[in-house]
Amino acid sequence: MANHRSALKKIRADKVKRIRNKYQLTTARTFEKKLRKTHTKAEAVELLKKVSSLFDKLAKRNIIHRNKAANHKSRLAKLVNHLAA
Repeated sequence: MANHRSALKKIRADKVKRIRNKYQLTTARTFEKKLRKTHTKAEAVELLKKVSSLFDKLAKRNIIHRNKAANHKSRLAKLVNHLAA
């Protein structure tokens, strides 16, 4: 158990941050799955903008590594480009 008030506060703050980070990551994954399931190019392009933005935010906040975000965005862009118009 923590011995200082500041350590107790840090534990509480970490819990809140962990929950927020988990929520943001699962939200990005959900949108990624929606994008993978789409079959129309127009809808996929709109979703790609949203998903790219989400992954950029995750990388900026150090929730995921920036290279991982780039890999996800690259694969999704390739998928959208191969969809029939």
